[in-house]
Amino acid sequence: MAEPIATDLPAGAPPVCLADFAERARAVLPEPVWDYVAGGSGGEVTLTANRRALDRVAVLPRVLRGVEVPDLTTPLLGRRYAMPVGVAPIAYQRLVHPDGELALAAAAGAAGVPYVASTLGSVPIEQVAATGAEVWFQLYWLRDRELVRDLLARVRDAGCRALVVTVDVPVLGRRFRDLRNAFRLPPGVTAANLPNGRHDLAHGGSPGVSPVPARSGADFAPALRWADLAWLREQIDLPLVVKGVLDPRDARDAVRAGADAVVVSNHGGRQLDGAPASVTMLPEVVEAVGDRCEVFLDSGVRSGTDVLRALALGATGVLVGRPLLWALAVGGRPGAETALGLLAGELRDALALAGCADPAAARELRTVPVG
Repeated sequence: MAEPIATDLPAGAPPVCLADFAERARAVLPEPVWDYVAGGSGGEVTLTANRRALDRVAVLPRVLRGVEVPDLTTPLLGRRYAMPVGVAPIAYQRLVHPDGELALAAAAGAAGVPYVASTLGSVPIEQVAATGAEVWFQLYWLRDRELVRDLLARVRDAGCRALVVTVDVPVLGRRFRDLRNAFRLPPGVTAANLPNGRHDLAHGGSPGVSPVPARSGADFAPALRWADLAWLREQIDLPLVVKGVLDPRDARDAVRAGADAVVVSNHGGRQLDGAPASVTMLPEVVEAVGDRCEVFLDSGVRSGTDVLRALALGATGVLVGRPLLWALAVGGRPGAETALGLLAGELRDALALAGCADPAAARELRTVPVG
């Protein structure tokens, strides 16, 4: 396995959209690393569905609204951010660039958006928080509850602004690309938030077997219940976000358990293959929770137009993952800053073209299914 790659933005024409970063990242990353990040579970039906479903959402623009330059700022979980976008939690970011989480968090801080740090980050949460970014911490529930308590204490001490608990990983989805590649973590890339990296299994492997699921299976608690979430609510005084909700009934239960927000997400198509596209379930979840909590969309978001679509369907904001990782891969922090700047510009244009002065106005737009 190759070491993490560091490159500057390639020479030639600058990227004009987030898709440009994907093409360049594929050219510089080892194929197993590209597959690990880009791939989904099973036959990747849900992975593909995420994009197709977003492209089928047409936004009905308004005219003569007196909008010149929209104001992108928006409140998320009680704090005001530069736009209704956060950086989704992504594991092992040093796979694609040696600065990893430090670079992407710093870029998020410069852009004025929240950065969601993963339990499986390859840089400790304390160092990520020290970048000055507004950090939310994503929790994978561990079998060892004392480790969970320890992580919660570290999250508080680091000054994180929210806790995002992922609930759609009782087991890791079967990811055929990783199995075919026998994907394993390279030396120097570990789960830095866990004791001693908890990485012994993730660096082994044999043909047709990826050790990464084995490592996750050894660490993650598979049989969580709503009572566990209620316990978690009692342990923290931070906003609590439940990530990985698709069924409106689960969204209502999350609110009853004390959630301040839910993330409508199918884990980027990496868990249950055959689950619906996240955006397909967004309106039902929004209707189910009403004004009792905020609702975010995750999975498949690739542009400012996608952000507008999510807002028009009732979302408070979105989380963006893979596109920002591609930008990190090809340009480090400057690449990620460029990508976030492009996303902000696209969203500003999309809002103006739709006749919206700000993200709140976008939630009053109508959408029309197409295709």
